[in-house]
Amino acid sequence: MENSLNIALIEPEIPQNTGNIARTCAATGARLHLVGPIGFHITDKQVKRAGLDYWDKLDITFYDSSKEFFEKNSGAEFFYFTTKARQVHSDVSYPNGCFLVFGKETRGLPDELLKANPNRCVRLPMRGIIRSLNLSNSVAVGAYEVLRQWNYPELSLKGQLHNSTW
Repeated sequence: MENSLNIALIEPEIPQNTGNIARTCAATGARLHLVGPIGFHITDKQVKRAGLDYWDKLDITFYDSSKEFFEKNSGAEFFYFTTKARQVHSDVSYPNGCFLVFGKETRGLPDELLKANPNRCVRLPMRGIIRSLNLSNSVAVGAYEVLRQWNYPELSLKGQLHNSTW
């Protein structure tokens, strides 16, 4: 059975972050779910530039609201990335088909969602003097932890230096 990773962005606000996340999804084979309202137009040049020429390699779904997103994906296993969690992201076993859910850049995920799902909230460890990591960096760290646990399915594990005698 093919492994399936889903990345969900709830109300993203910064086009460059979404473009970088789209590129991460294209590189890893993760599906991207964009949940509105979105703070920019997906056609903005900043989004396209950050994603470069990978948009045609994305599996992307758009939702008008969080309500629609959760209704259309009911029964799925969600993991909420937040600075407010007590559980470290690498201490969780991620099942096939899971969703890594990230909130908007300025506020994160709604408190009521986090309070309703405390055992599904995870955090990236960082020094206490830092409020949070950049959203696109957080998504990359989370996605690669899941893929590491799954032994990087369908990803190239060996690179090659150009014009090298190695």
